Amino acid sequence: MSQAQVITNSGHEDMIHDAVLDYYGRRLATCSSDKTVKIFEVEGENHKLTETLRGHEGAVWCVSWAHPKYGSILASSSYDGKVLIWRESPNSQWTVVANFALHTASVNIVSWSPHESGCLLACASSDGQVSVLEFREGNWTHQIFAAHGQGVNAVSWAPSMQPGSLVSSKPGVEGKGAGGGVRRFVTGGSDGVVKIWEYSTQDKIYSPIKELNGHTDWVRDVAWAPTILQKSYIASAAQDKTVRIWTSDPAHPNDWKPTVLNFDAVLWRVSWSLSGNVLAVSGGDNKVSLWKENLKGEWDCVKWIEE
Repeated sequence: MSQAQVITNSGHEDMIHDAVLDYYGRRLATCSSDKTVKIFEVEGENHKLTETLRGHEGAVWCVSWAHPKYGSILASSSYDGKVLIWRESPNSQWTVVANFALHTASVNIVSWSPHESGCLLACASSDGQVSVLEFREGNWTHQIFAAHGQGVNAVSWAPSMQPGSLVSSKPGVEGKGAGGGVRRFVTGGSDGVVKIWEYSTQDKIYSPIKELNGHTDWVRDVAWAPTILQKSYIASAAQDKTVRIWTSDPAHPNDWKPTVLNFDAVLWRVSWSLSGNVLAVSGGDNKVSLWKENLKGEWDCVKWIEE
């Protein structure tokens, strides 16, 4: 059984809100209410704090590593309404290469797209808007649009290929961007709604193509399963103490069927395994549960992890 590594001396002076390993699992980025981002080198049982990044003027909620094909790049979002893009130079110095102040309220989460779709960063804000930043041919561009009237709490990109497209003779082209992959993502809002968005190459805008209703309180997190399986899976976690797992198959791509998982506590985060078939759920009771679909299409809890 694998042993969890605990970093007790994080160096942060306030609550830690996010901790993310890079693509290779060798570096850990953390962020905190102390307005800083910290970078750790992780090797086996050992870890070493290598850098503290200062630039935000409020609590930093989220950090996200870009795919290594774009270099050593980290995005951070904050209560100050800003999104900062950090890059590490060859001599290991971190600098801000882009500073986006597009939003009028807290930016709650940032999420990089699959690298096949291009260098795209989706940002969800309490001002009710989503912005999508794109780095292409040496320049940053952006789009910003209204998404959820009461605020956007979460965003997650779809895999760049449709389920079944690996065996299909006519893969769909709608939604493809400059990188060649399909550009779609899901958002969750304080209005209790989950929305699916797609990029139109003809109109060059992101539009909502599906609204998933059923939650009765704030949607705190959404996660699109990252692997191209037989079906598409989206998980949403909410203040109403439920997780909904939305499923669609290639024959009916816009028909999403929900499975409801009930819990005893408010739910905060959902996260898929890299293989896309195990879902982790965490809640306000400091417990994490792991769920897997059985052959009947029902979801079973396979493990509880209690702190």
